[in-house]
Amino acid sequence: MSEHRRKPPQPQGGGRAAARRGQSGSSSGRRAAPRGATGSPSDSYGSGSHGSGGEEHMYGSRAEARRAAQRGGGRRAGAAGPGRGGGRAAPPGKKRIIDYPRHDKDGWRRWTPSWRLVSGLCLALFGSMVAVAGIGYAMVSVPSEENAMALSENNVYYWADGTQMVATGSGQNRQNVTIDRIPAAMQWAVISAENKSFYDDSGIDPMGIARALGNMATGGNTQGGSTITQQFVKNTYLSQEQTVSRKFKEMFISIKVGTKLSKKQILQGYLNTSYYGRGAYGIQAAAQTYYGKDAVDLTPSECAFLAALLKGPTYYDPAGNQNLDSSATPEKNRERSEERWSWILEQMHADEHLSDADYQKATKKYPEPQGRKAVKGMTGQVSYLVDTAKRYVLKNSDITEAQFDQGGYQIYTTFEKDKVEALAKAVQKVEKEKLDPKKREEDRHVQFGAASVKPNDGAIVALYGGAGFENGHFNNNADTSGVPVGSTWKPFVLAAAMQHGTYKTNGVGVSPQSKYNGNDHLQIRENDGSLVLKKDNTPFFQENETDYKWGYITLHKAMEQSVNTPFVQLGMDVGMKNVAEVAEKAGILKESFSGQLNASFALGTSTPSAIRMADAYATFAASGKQADPYSVTAVKHKGTELPGFEKPRVKLAMPENVAHNVTEVLENVIANGTGYKAQGLGRAAAGKTGTTDENKSAWWVGYTQQLATSVAMFREDPKDHKLLSMNGTAGEESIHGGDVPTQIWTEYMKVALKGEEDPGFPKAEKIGEIADGIGAPSPTPTATETEEEEEKETPTAPASPTRTETTPPSPTNTATCGPFDFNCEDDGEEETGGTDNGGTDNGGTDGGATSSPDPTSSSDTGNSRGNGNGGNTLFGGSTG
Repeated sequence: MSEHRRKPPQPQGGGRAAARRGQSGSSSGRRAAPRGATGSPSDSYGSGSHGSGGEEHMYGSRAEARRAAQRGGGRRAGAAGPGRGGGRAAPPGKKRIIDYPRHDKDGWRRWTPSWRLVSGLCLALFGSMVAVAGIGYAMVSVPSEENAMALSENNVYYWADGTQMVATGSGQNRQNVTIDRIPAAMQWAVISAENKSFYDDSGIDPMGIARALGNMATGGNTQGGSTITQQFVKNTYLSQEQTVSRKFKEMFISIKVGTKLSKKQILQGYLNTSYYGRGAYGIQAAAQTYYGKDAVDLTPSECAFLAALLKGPTYYDPAGNQNLDSSATPEKNRERSEERWSWILEQMHADEHLSDADYQKATKKYPEPQGRKAVKGMTGQVSYLVDTAKRYVLKNSDITEAQFDQGGYQIYTTFEKDKVEALAKAVQKVEKEKLDPKKREEDRHVQFGAASVKPNDGAIVALYGGAGFENGHFNNNADTSGVPVGSTWKPFVLAAAMQHGTYKTNGVGVSPQSKYNGNDHLQIRENDGSLVLKKDNTPFFQENETDYKWGYITLHKAMEQSVNTPFVQLGMDVGMKNVAEVAEKAGILKESFSGQLNASFALGTSTPSAIRMADAYATFAASGKQADPYSVTAVKHKGTELPGFEKPRVKLAMPENVAHNVTEVLENVIANGTGYKAQGLGRAAAGKTGTTDENKSAWWVGYTQQLATSVAMFREDPKDHKLLSMNGTAGEESIHGGDVPTQIWTEYMKVALKGEEDPGFPKAEKIGEIADGIGAPSPTPTATETEEEEEKETPTAPASPTRTETTPPSPTNTATCGPFDFNCEDDGEEETGGTDNGGTDNGGTDGGATSSPDPTSSSDTGNSRGNGNGGNTLFGGSTG
């Protein structure tokens, strides 16, 4: 036998172990060659590294290699690695609690959890949830209406200088009563309306909670579908933040309440802690507030009314609450209240909680509640200041009205006490001098609203809201809507013309020295030269206050004497959308615009509040810079300052020189025009008068660089809240913006600016192009058409305070229409007459109109003067 075939010598130890050890040495021949010597990965199964002088133990088969890998000695699994999923992991050194990834599986199976693992995790999760629920259930306490009452606090309001204005709230307006003192009709009213399954459910609505949590996750409305038990928990759980943790805590409390308290106790707690509006918490306070009686004496009809309030007293109190929401008018609230009251009675009857006879009796007549009453400490102007600040807080935070009325808030306002008092005294002084309700019927129901705003800041420093809550006047006239502003709107038309130009000037601004036809009874034209038509397709004619023949006058002069016709045509030429845009950027809210941007829009058919008008004119005073009006600088809740009450950002609303030119024109209104009574201020000021058709409202809005103030005067029917004519008020044939409102403004501004310097206004640079006789062209001149052309400017109306209201300025010459002056409108008759008293004008709208209809939808025939009834059958504007 050759040497290389000879068996290796056996180690002395013998046995297989010795044989394996013996094979670790090298030998010649094929059998001595180790697997993997070729370099192929598939050949090597060793578990160690190859040293320079030795080799790992070799295996004779793949089965042996797998067994070695299972013992931890195989190299194949290690080479593939767990990350490759191509082999099995080595068995763990010690047994794992969770075998994942699975060591005994190959490929994707290693990453698929076993049924034991899945079921174990589910059991662990369920057990954890049970434990958490158990801990939560054990930790929460059952709420009590007594605790909620004890935790109620007053809200404290502060003046701008940090001194306390008033402490008010609902802490004292709550009295708990036992269930036997609450009528069965009241109990069934809320059950039928809100939670029919109350006596059968467990106290929670799982679907409602899931829906609320889902809404919170998506940023939607967090309210929805709560049971009476949950509502009771919300009422007594004073922290009302919408968070997941609060929702879970509410759920635990509701479950515990359902097991610890009887249904009667829960219902008693709910009715004793619910908010019914007007600061009333609990059924007893609500019964006294709305019907002046104890809860036990309420009728089924009255119970249904109070149950309707629980849906939202702001919108279901028939007295209205426009101080919190302009849509909560008495009319709309009454409609909503009656509808829900009727529905609740219907549900009670259907649920057999109200007999046929009782149902017929209850639905026979709506249970009219008492009017609102003044809250202690809320007298004079303080009531309106508090309402204004409260509305601002609710609008700029997530605080609900009910939560706010639970108290504990400190509200720091912008109101300056001395200015508030000065404004109230100015109104009362002029009112006493001019009005005598006992002698003149026309002096009854006259109201005033006013506001004063800092230019370039937006802070509301003073307002006048009315006669006071204590006198039964609960609407804040400084922040009301529905009173058209009349010709105080014309500066926005002029500003739009200077900024955007007209369709004829290709975007080049129009100078205030440009001339427009100022004659009365003027046909207004579209941009294509066609006539503006009424519904019956007859031409629309715009009216002035008088039939005085102004001829062509500058826009400067037209503003001074508040002549309507030039501004209506100018608005059409500029585009009413541009006018609306300028007004909105200046600070007017879009929702106060009239419904249609027709020709009369230029004459003030819009109904912004006194606050917004003061703020918009403050934009002119601040060289075109605008800041939204604000009344609150900071809010703290139990000492912690809340976010969201930073000062509004100041932004550029219009080019600086546009604002300066508007101011220059409005200075002339005081120096030579309809606002001459404001000369009594004795310092540089600018402003504009406004009066609506039929004398239903009169405005004056004026400003200096330091302060912008608006004053509105109107008459209102206390029954239906419609505006009444002021013809004959104060013993005058008619009241205009240059009369009482201007006097009030002057009296107030004297005091408000006392000790302040008089910086005047920045000088206005020339702006735009001067275009004589611009206006929409006549489509086809006829041989009978004549026009007037102003050869020179008509003289300025006397500005002396001693001038009489009935003496108009006289023109120095009479112009005639030229044969090619197509914009002149002349009826062919020789007319004489003067301007109005103080330059007011007649736009033909009804003072109560909130919008002016499109001429194509108007049923008015003939001219528009004085034919309106709330703006539905007329097309015109406002006067003065």
